[in-house]
Amino acid sequence: MKPAPSTRPQIPALEHACSLLVWCRNFCAALLLCSSVQGESQQPPPAPSGGHVAPEGAHARRAPLPQDAAIDYDGTRWWSPASAREFPSAATFPNEHGTLTTIRLKELETSALATTEHPFFAAIGSNGRACITCHQPSDAMSVSVASIRERWELTGGKDPLFAPVDGANCPDARVGDAASHSLLLERGLFRIFRPWPPRTTEGAPLEPQFEIEVVRDPTGCNRHPRYGLHSREPMVSVYRRPRPVANVKYLTAVGFPFEPKNGLPLPIDPESGQRMSGNLMADGRNGTLKIQAIEAALTHLQARSTPSDAQLRAILDFENTIFSAQSHDRWGGALTAQGAQGGPQLLAQFAAGALQGGAEPIWSEFKAWLDASDGAASAEQLAFRRSVARGAQSFATKTFLIWDSAGITSMGFGNPVRNTCAFCHNMQRTGLDVAPGQVDLGTTNEPFADPAPHLPLFKLTCKVGYRPHPHLGRVVYTSDPGYALTTGRCTDIGKITIQQMRGLAARAPYFSNGSAKTLREVVDFYDRRYDIGYTEQEKQDLVNLMSVL
Repeated sequence: MKPAPSTRPQIPALEHACSLLVWCRNFCAALLLCSSVQGESQQPPPAPSGGHVAPEGAHARRAPLPQDAAIDYDGTRWWSPASAREFPSAATFPNEHGTLTTIRLKELETSALATTEHPFFAAIGSNGRACITCHQPSDAMSVSVASIRERWELTGGKDPLFAPVDGANCPDARVGDAASHSLLLERGLFRIFRPWPPRTTEGAPLEPQFEIEVVRDPTGCNRHPRYGLHSREPMVSVYRRPRPVANVKYLTAVGFPFEPKNGLPLPIDPESGQRMSGNLMADGRNGTLKIQAIEAALTHLQARSTPSDAQLRAILDFENTIFSAQSHDRWGGALTAQGAQGGPQLLAQFAAGALQGGAEPIWSEFKAWLDASDGAASAEQLAFRRSVARGAQSFATKTFLIWDSAGITSMGFGNPVRNTCAFCHNMQRTGLDVAPGQVDLGTTNEPFADPAPHLPLFKLTCKVGYRPHPHLGRVVYTSDPGYALTTGRCTDIGKITIQQMRGLAARAPYFSNGSAKTLREVVDFYDRRYDIGYTEQEKQDLVNLMSVL
């Protein structure tokens, strides 16, 4: 039987007051409680160093390749592999809310980058794709569902973007059939296949703390005899949005030498000796950009071998120079007007990994707009700018009860805990989680997730002797086990790494499973999930804020 929806817990007035303390004041207390809260989780999870790549690479090689793949039909907005274009130092792209700017900052280098043989832009695998295919400069280095649909129409579904390996609902889907690519065309979701059981750093199987059962399989892939959970190389197929490859210094910034959510040291990259941030991937796998690039080549590009050291250096060098953010708003004008600090140029200049709070709350780059008055600005511009500033203020200061959210309310802060959006989205300039941020917000786990009949549904049953999910018990129904597919732990079921918030206007839909088609739907989800009670004006202010990031 599925769990019944929880009712919002109540806390006494004294706890209400205490929970208003800022994140840092609670931090040490939470760490002291880690040993009693985590139980068997005292052993650190496997370092996310790519031990899963071998089975996933073999899985990808068994998937068919696209036939008669189309080449570039649009030489301006869409960037196809091997298009012989130069990557400029700055490029602007219109979107629904205004203009996005993607810049490349390379020290002592101002010329455009030749891309013909560059491994980020070249099809180094076997299916005609390149990294650029799913990380478009016009879409904040992700890819929007609008762009995906345009490519389908322009190429008749023959763009390498739609390669069966993960661009179809399952690799055996009918080529050229829109229904076979419905998750990509309707939600912007790619198939992510994870080995079962999970793997250690060395690729050895981990003993998972739960059994996994497929309850619903609309794509047919999790029960498929060749690609599914009971195939020769067992895989769990989930469906996720591609994360932006931009503003990377923020993604890799390490705020603390340990993981505040379990009190354990952050894993160390054996190659560099540096601690890994844990903020790169939705399920916490692939602790470094290098490991991520290797996995992407072997799976998404269906490469037959690991990229060379020179190719990997070129890919990482490029990724570390790219910044992308909204730069102009259709109503508010330039996002640097009247003292605001929007746009990618300023984003590139600030230090990464800084924790918001105190005199410098998150999104302070728009605080100058709160009392905006400028004779050169129209009344509409001033009204919009003030709305953005109010949204920033609400994001940082409006408190509400956060409850039954593993990774937050399982840390010793209390359940519920009264705090703000900035409690989790706490890294300055990006809204990432410095902590790092694997959290179960309820986007994939029942009973809080929105209905998703188009996605698989799994029943996860925690084994005797292990701690259950801290809020949902021993049996959890989920469309994506998230971080638990990496660690094998019951306490991690449904945890998804918090994403950066820059460039949102260019890369709808939102959340890892594409469940929010618009920025308004993002706000509405949180309002329902936590019974926040936003007014209509507060909702619009938050939408306006997110549209200019």
